[in-house]
Amino acid sequence: VQLQASGGGVVQAGASLKISCVASGGDISTYFMGWFRRAPGKEREFVQGVTAAGLREYADFAKVRFTASRDNTKNTIYLQINSLKPEDTAVYYCARRVSYRRRYFNEDEYDSWGRGTQVTVSS
Repeated sequence: VQLQASGGGVVQAGASLKISCVASGGDISTYFMGWFRRAPGKEREFVQGVTAAGLREYADFAKVRFTASRDNTKNTIYLQINSLKPEDTAVYYCARRVSYRRRYFNEDEYDSWGRGTQVTVSS
């Protein structure tokens, strides 16, 4: 399966943004899907994930302003980010979880990363 994230851009602090990830070449409806991000100079980190049934797993920093969701009819997942802060500046990636040997926030559990979408928050 191929994943393509989109919807990023340059926004001002305090704004909201909803980014999308469309899957092609396969059905992701039965998979746990994760959102990760890589900020400049930092390692990629888990943000939030959504189960096939729409339940979420969160990174601690992403419990309030971030909401992952999915539309299985469109083979698409979303990440709503509210009250954006400059420290949210990062490339955001979606990925499909294919292993359950480690915890959900471990990127080794995932494949089909795609190119990501850049979110830049200006102060």
